[in-house]
Amino acid sequence: MQERAAPVAIETPVVAPPDFHAVFREHSGYVWNSLRRLGVRDADLEDITHDVLLTVFRRLAEYDPSRPIRPWLFGIAVRVASRYRQLARHRREVYDRDVEPVDQTPAADHRLESREASALVIEALGALDLDRRAVFVLHDIDGTAMPEIARSLDVPLNTAYSRLRLARADFKAAVTRIRARRKERT
Repeated sequence: MQERAAPVAIETPVVAPPDFHAVFREHSGYVWNSLRRLGVRDADLEDITHDVLLTVFRRLAEYDPSRPIRPWLFGIAVRVASRYRQLARHRREVYDRDVEPVDQTPAADHRLESREASALVIEALGALDLDRRAVFVLHDIDGTAMPEIARSLDVPLNTAYSRLRLARADFKAAVTRIRARRKERT
């Protein structure tokens, strides 16, 4: 009679969630920029960023450290931005782009072009539906892979691809409209 060896238990390493202070230091700027791209007014960005980071603090124990943190943070930011945008006072903001401060530094023309391009992108993003905008920002601006986007936003992968395709078309149309409107003014 042969003796059987006792089964060896395989231990899976327990990975602790990241330290909140480290997440805050490293990613608060990313959260702020993401919220701006999602349509949060500049005047409200600091408060809404803190709302997102407060949610991160409360849910940090739920975070799976084997996944990238930025898409997880973006998913939280999308939900907080969605609640923010549901408030009636945030339904529409009129941008006053006619007044530009005079900048006397030698590279003012480059900064102006950059600012105008940034304003064009922000305004065009504002024309997108929030669900499509979220996928567009994560994929085309932040460079996140589609499977990770689908997991972060809790949507099927094909839905995420469909939203990206529609968002790109909507974004292109919005840029065309905005440029035409700006040409009419000049």
